[in-house]
Amino acid sequence: MKKMIFLSAAMLLLGVSCNQTGLRRDPVTVVLSESGVDQEVRRLMHQGIELDERQRQARAIAAVFARRTTTERAHRLAALCYVKTLGTEFMPLDLAELALAETGSIGFDPKAVSPKGALGVWQLMPYRAESHGFKPHEMADDEKCAEAAVRELATKLDMARGNLSRAKKLYCGVGPEADAYEVKRRRYQRELLRELGAPLQIRADEIRITFARAS
Repeated sequence: MKKMIFLSAAMLLLGVSCNQTGLRRDPVTVVLSESGVDQEVRRLMHQGIELDERQRQARAIAAVFARRTTTERAHRLAALCYVKTLGTEFMPLDLAELALAETGSIGFDPKAVSPKGALGVWQLMPYRAESHGFKPHEMADDEKCAEAAVRELATKLDMARGNLSRAKKLYCGVGPEADAYEVKRRRYQRELLRELGAPLQIRADEIRITFARAS
């Protein structure tokens, strides 16, 4: 069943209108499908409208991604980082770091396959994709791969007992390869934070805003 995401129109739509007209309106709730939210996020990003911290992060992500792929694809992937982390413990930057570390060097190729068989932009192993309810070939679909990546990171966060940095390292695995992955991920994290304009001593893990979880 396709999850419906509930967003306040005061945040996405009416807030913009009120700023332009000075009129005050009662908040209303808008129900959008994930694809509808995706379209709205991209539309707002293209207009350069900053509505909240997540939106601000999405714009920074799009700018960083655009250095490695087309502008259109960069915005699409940034929107997925925004949408797929709504209602979770994660922020858009968390998902963006993983994408950069996994396939940023090859332009976020959706058909990427690692020597070990990991698939898609977020490089899910086939058996891990299946554990989250997806078929391996579906990892070539950016949206499904992003969803699987969020679920995988949540699993690793449980394993890491709430330590997000540790969870991101576990996303790759353990041992020397994971150590090298962590160095690379932190380098991309610094690039994202520079684009975001955040002090480099503030880790992306520490940028957190609490949002109501849609039921």
